[in-house]
Amino acid sequence: MEKTKLEEKLTRYERARIIGARALQISMGAPLLLKLKKEEFENLHFSPIEIAKLEFLKGILPITIKRPVTLKRE
Repeated sequence: MEKTKLEEKLTRYERARIIGARALQISMGAPLLLKLKKEEFENLHFSPIEIAKLEFLKGILPITIKRPVTLKRE
């Protein structure tokens, strides 16, 4: 799969945080953002982490990252 623009700009820690947060939401009963068939669920082993990874790779997660802006003083 091609990397989305957002995915290219994120660090591995940010990616892990986003996928982990989304997996927690899914495990707590949040609605899925993908339409998956029964076979696709079986291929993902019904895992919230795998579903969150797939949603992240498709670029459909409505999660934003706020980074602190450093002030440079001279």
